[in-house]
Amino acid sequence: MMLLILVIVIGLVAWALRLMERAIEGQEFSLMLAGFLVASSAAAMLAVYFLMGHYMVFMTEAVHSQQLPDSTWLDQTSQIPTWLVQADSFQP
Repeated sequence: MMLLILVIVIGLVAWALRLMERAIEGQEFSLMLAGFLVASSAAAMLAVYFLMGHYMVFMTEAVHSQQLPDSTWLDQTSQIPTWLVQADSFQP
């Protein structure tokens, strides 16, 4: 997956550089803006990829920590507020 994203980002950067070269040759602001936007989208794509990678690792660790029995959880039950215990035991 990383290889595919890397190829897409390299393609976007190459396209952005080509657009900016044409903008300099033709003195066109719109092509320079288009090149900047394409380069920004490549950077955003990499940023989202790395952020989602860290998020997926975090979620995986959270799921694994919930599946494993934790002896310290039993010690923390004494810290539960009384209103929460009362709300949990309420049956209509």
